[in-house]
Amino acid sequence: MCMYRIENGRINPEIAYRAETLAEPTNIRARQAAGTVHVHPNGRFLYGANRAEATTEFQGKQVFKGGENSIVVYEIDQATGEPIPIQHADTHKIHPRTFHIDPSGRMLVAQHNLPANIRDGDSVKTVPAGLSVFRVGDDGKLTFLRAHDVEVGDKTMFWMGMVPLPA
Repeated sequence: MCMYRIENGRINPEIAYRAETLAEPTNIRARQAAGTVHVHPNGRFLYGANRAEATTEFQGKQVFKGGENSIVVYEIDQATGEPIPIQHADTHKIHPRTFHIDPSGRMLVAQHNLPANIRDGDSVKTVPAGLSVFRVGDDGKLTFLRAHDVEVGDKTMFWMGMVPLPA
C-alpha cells in the first residue's frame, strides 16, 4: 500500500509511506494480487483486499494453490497519514475481487467472484462464489460474521456495492 502527498493540488510522485498488504509477505505460494481499497467513513482506517486464485492439479482437478485471501486493515496515523497494518482478516472464500463498507461504517461485505476447488485432505471440495460479511469495530478491526454462497453457474459475479436505505 503506497501513500502519496498532495502538494499544491497535485500528487507528489514520491512515495510518502509504503505498508505491506500481506500477513506473510515472504510466503508467496502463487500469484498474489492486491485489490480494492476503501477508507472508512470516519477517516481513521484504511482497508485493502488481498486476493489469490492460482490453481494446481490434484487428483485430475484444478485446486486452489494457496495464498492470502484477506482484508488488510490499517490504522491511519492522523498526524502523518501513515497507514499502519493492524489486522489481516481471512475472508473465508477465494479471491475477494471487491468489497464495500456500508455508509454507517459498521459493516463490510467482501465479494468473491468465482467458485473454486480446494483440497480437503484426500478429496476435493468446492468453495462457492459469494459474500463474506464482517462487523467493523470501533477500533476499525473486522469480525467475521458469516458467508453467503451465491450460485453463479458459468458466469462471474464481477462487482458489488452497498447503498444507504431510504429514510
